[in-house]
Amino acid sequence: MEANAAADFINALEASGGIVAAVGAGGKKSTLYRLLEAHRIIGTERVLLTSTVQIAAQPKALEIETHVVEGGDTIAAVDATDGRDGAFFFAGPSEKPGRYSGLPEHLIDSVYRRAAFDVALVKADGARMRMIKAPSENEPALPDGVSTILPIVSARAFGRPLNERIAHRPERLAQVIDADIGTALTPDHVAKLLASPEGSLRRTAEARVVPIINMVDRPERQAWAEEAAEQALSMTRRFDRVILASMISPSPLVKIVAG
Repeated sequence: MEANAAADFINALEASGGIVAAVGAGGKKSTLYRLLEAHRIIGTERVLLTSTVQIAAQPKALEIETHVVEGGDTIAAVDATDGRDGAFFFAGPSEKPGRYSGLPEHLIDSVYRRAAFDVALVKADGARMRMIKAPSENEPALPDGVSTILPIVSARAFGRPLNERIAHRPERLAQVIDADIGTALTPDHVAKLLASPEGSLRRTAEARVVPIINMVDRPERQAWAEEAAEQALSMTRRFDRVILASMISPSPLVKIVAG
């Protein structure tokens, strides 16, 4: 990613600073990793990557300093960064190999402020590798002080039947988008999810919301995604743009659909 593309990506996602949380399904980790990459490219000095939910160990290619926070060791772990520039991953211990537990929702803002990070990138939802989801009553697990929320859905869900193979908790999603199990998902269904107070807008309160339709890597998917974005923008005033992206592409920003 070139410097101009990195800056455009960060600005489009309203992710230049503060606490930025990714929710939904279809590319939360890849979105956060690309944001981390973009911040490195533009020279952001101190970046925090963390989670409020279970998260996999970070790939070695990410080259990130890892701090496992246990019990009351938070202050010691934060102070261990010693004001150094770089990217830092904070999480809790887990008994599952290759996994970490998330930090408590109230703790991330304290870590972010005490260590004077420029931006915090937070995985705040789980979807078990599915393409689309609607949150349960206790989701998403948004950190205190969150400034930008990125609800994510995969464009690969378009045209696929609504079932457990593509959706996390398909019955819940069916309720939110007013569809039957087995129905082929359309742009209208995705628009309803993005604009629903019980869908992608759940618990967003006064934070900025920037929805992302990820995996827009084919012309037909882009056409469906643009239609879904335009419909969602006509259904709510909680956001003024929908980002079309392909997080595996050299430059992840495909298009900004603005209201």
